[in-house]
Amino acid sequence: VQLQASGGGLVQAGGSLRLTCAASGRTFRSYGWFRQAPGKEREFVASMRASRSGIYYSDSVKGRFTISIDNAKNTLYLEMNSLKPEDTVVYYCAAGDPITSYVASSAGYKYWGQGTQVTVSS
Repeated sequence: VQLQASGGGLVQAGGSLRLTCAASGRTFRSYGWFRQAPGKEREFVASMRASRSGIYYSDSVKGRFTISIDNAKNTLYLEMNSLKPEDTVVYYCAAGDPITSYVASSAGYKYWGQGTQVTVSS
């Protein structure tokens, strides 16, 4: 199983980026995006079931970020709009079969992508 994340980069505040995570090896019940700043715990961003149900967002990104999936390509996306300097961290995609109570927890996901850096300048 491999998760390949891409799409990070440098953008000005208020700008947009789309992260992509290509999964290979098998399909999963749930996919998610997390982010982590140096010295801090990994933080939940968004998650969804492969069935496109059960979509969740953290309060800090709700209304600005959109998670989506293309099951035919086994690819997960994170559309990020109205980016803020505080969104500057490394973003990770994740895949697994968590029960509902763990869809927003890093403990619910077994497989992780390598991380992609997002930098938002003010």
